[in-house]
Amino acid sequence: MAERADTDALFKALADPGRRKLLDQLHAHDGQTLTQLCEHLDMTRQGVTQHLNALEAANLVAVVWRGREKLHFLNPVPLQEIYERWIAKFEKPRLKAIADLKRKLEKTHG
Repeated sequence: MAERADTDALFKALADPGRRKLLDQLHAHDGQTLTQLCEHLDMTRQGVTQHLNALEAANLVAVVWRGREKLHFLNPVPLQEIYERWIAKFEKPRLKAIADLKRKLEKTHG
């Protein structure tokens, strides 16, 4: 049941365009402060903080304190887990079909 709650929190976090933009910002430049992240978003500091809290709860953002500075880092592991569980299994048959087609065409024209 804990895995389902984690997955639900992850998809809920990814569902919001503002949160996805925050993830994009961290992907472009990891280890940003709240102030740095706010510069790229058209929302209040409080709104960015709430989105960051949701991303932290979903384990998509990790925080490191450097003195009094709170730095935010992208954690790609949950995204990789989504890929492996929800995307990769749908790609395998398509990739196999492409490889089979390539072999057939090479036999025909080779």
